[in-house]
This record gives sequence, C-alpha cells and structure tokens, in this order.
Amino acid sequence: MKKFLAAVFRLNTWMQHAASVVLTFILVLTTADVVLRLFKHPVPGAVEIIAICGGAVLGLTIPLTSWMRGHIAVDFVLNALPVWAKNGINVVTRLVAVGLCFLIGWNSWKIGAGFKEGTEVSGTLQIPLYPVAYGLGACFFVLCLVLICDILKICEGTYE
Repeated sequence: MKKFLAAVFRLNTWMQHAASVVLTFILVLTTADVVLRLFKHPVPGAVEIIAICGGAVLGLTIPLTSWMRGHIAVDFVLNALPVWAKNGINVVTRLVAVGLCFLIGWNSWKIGAGFKEGTEVSGTLQIPLYPVAYGLGACFFVLCLVLICDILKICEGTYE
C-alpha cells in the first residue's frame, strides 16, 4: 500500500511541476502581450491561450492541494467527536467525493468526445478544445485516486 500511496504522490508532484511551467508561460505571455500592445502589436489570441492554460493550471493543481488538505475545512464539529466517528464521517465524505469527481471526470471525457466529433475549436486561433476537456477529466480521475488514498490512510490510522 505504501508503494501505491508513493506512486500517487509522485504523480501529483509531477502534475504540480507541469502546472508551474504552464503558470510561468501564462505570466510570460501576459507580459509580452501587455508590452507589445504599447507598440500596437498585441499577441493574437493571447486571451484564448491564457484561458485554456488557466484551466490546465486549475486541473493540475487540485489533486495535490487535496492530498495536502489545502482546502478550507471546518473541523470544530469533527474535533468534538470520538476518533471512530470522525474517521467514519471522513470515509463517507471521501466516498461521496470520489463518486462526484468520477462523474465530473467521466462527463469531461464525454464532452471532449463531443468536441472532437463536432470539431470544436477556439474562436481566434482555432485551437481544438477536446484535449482541454480530456485533460481536465484526467485530472479529476487523479483526484479520485487521491481521495481513495485518503480512505486508505484513514483505515490504516495514518490520516492525521
């Protein structure tokens, strides 16, 4: 089980590094677009590219944020409960989250297939949109793995 947890963590770390590269690209492109606008030569399609890359950054960072429990949580009610009740609630909420994230990932893949079949492209640069939908779907499937890892950690007593 430790190998599985380590593999999921390495995948999340790789995704975080990829998000860092994409975010750096967004910063460079935005800066170039602003500077070039001063000379009346803006970067064509910069807004489209930044929007697509923003979606990529969001999708790539959610799994590691969940792994590190970086989201806002209200624990004052759970802290008053016994450990067995707290663990039970954590397992149930993770199971519900796995189901929801799986549905989001699955529907993102369906949307991607629809985009591919309908040859959906962005407005200015005509960038195909299906890879974006597939990528976000894959990120939600990785989030499912992270939530399953949380359940495994709760069951073995290493969650906190």
